[in-house]
Amino acid sequence: MEKLLLSLGGLAGIGGTLLCAVAGAMRRTGRHWAGGFETRTLLQGGMAAMIFACLCYLVVLVQRR
Repeated sequence: MEKLLLSLGGLAGIGGTLLCAVAGAMRRTGRHWAGGFETRTLLQGGMAAMIFACLCYLVVLVQRR
């Protein structure tokens, strides 16, 4: 279970960071839509993925006690 949470947290963290970076870069270039989604929506999805990654890591830390 611990390995699953660590790998899931790592993937979610990397994916969320990339999604936030893409949304921020698009916003700075003046594009407000990407693939039918508004860039604010992509940014929120990236933040949600990073929060999920933090929660996965938190569960692992609590279980190690």
